[in-house]
Amino acid sequence: MLAALFIYYRIDKEVDMLERNITVAVDAMGGDNAPYEIVKGVAEAVKLYPVKVLLVGQEEVVKKELAAYTFDEDSIEIVNADEVISTEEVPTEAVRKKKNSSLMVGLNLVKENKASAFISAGSTGALFVGGTVTVGRIKGIDRPALATCLPNAKGYSLLLDSGANVDCKPHYLEQFAKMGSVYAETVLGIKNPTVGLANIGVEREKGNALVKEAYSLLENADINFKGYAEMIDIPFGVVDVVVCDGFVGNTILKTTEGVCKSLFGRIKGEITKGPYKLAAAALKTPFGNIKNSLDSDNVGGAPYVGLKSLVMKVHGSCKAPAITNCIKQSISFIENDTVAKIESLIQK
Repeated sequence: MLAALFIYYRIDKEVDMLERNITVAVDAMGGDNAPYEIVKGVAEAVKLYPVKVLLVGQEEVVKKELAAYTFDEDSIEIVNADEVISTEEVPTEAVRKKKNSSLMVGLNLVKENKASAFISAGSTGALFVGGTVTVGRIKGIDRPALATCLPNAKGYSLLLDSGANVDCKPHYLEQFAKMGSVYAETVLGIKNPTVGLANIGVEREKGNALVKEAYSLLENADINFKGYAEMIDIPFGVVDVVVCDGFVGNTILKTTEGVCKSLFGRIKGEITKGPYKLAAAALKTPFGNIKNSLDSDNVGGAPYVGLKSLVMKVHGSCKAPAITNCIKQSISFIENDTVAKIESLIQK
């Protein structure tokens, strides 16, 4: 026990002593469980990774939460922001009126190169609008896309767009495919990722005008394009990157989430009643493992790929592990120079 504590102490100290050459800004006030879970996740992240975090929010509130944790003083800095943008507000109006909100102050830290990434569990719409206007798009990108890790039988597929752009043009989908391919390789570590275009069938003649036109663009793009990906095959990991417009993507995402919750609820109800109660204890571990693999907190967040710097959206109901994993994702994104690689592929 003492040896384990000593090893942990040494690792913790070594992390503190490492040069914190990456700075990430985090919205301390965004999300259903802010600021408690946000601050907790940040406090854990700075112990694990050589990163400096700018915690953006109401200073006294954030300071009170931080007092519960021990960390290297140089690893966390509080940046005051008096206002908070709620999910009920109209994104365009909130971004314009609440300049001193935690969300807008955080985005401006990225714009001013005081942070290399911004993470928020706050308003999805405000983060998208604010990120596009404040941080700006990569040259050649028409619309940034929200890229979400979707669980499948093999691990995860990257789904984009998962809700940012409801109405799309064919060349938007081509850009999504290129950006998703780069992100999957640089951040998720998938070598030469396969790309599929979501459709109602795999036959070339199927689909609406949007996907048919997009198909012609994708098959000539410098990516590992595998053709159409039918919805029924996506949960089995038929491709590494699934491309679609935001309406279809959000439908896939929410349906998958709902089916998983419903199915787990029914299974739990069946095995915890009558003669199956004895089996429930034996099945707790395997079912727990499956549940963890489907938990978005264990992945982190969804980046808005296509912006000049990393802006990442976390689920509004996220807990501390999601924030910790988001910071880990951010480090990989920055260290692998993902923005430059996306820009290079787009220019081709």
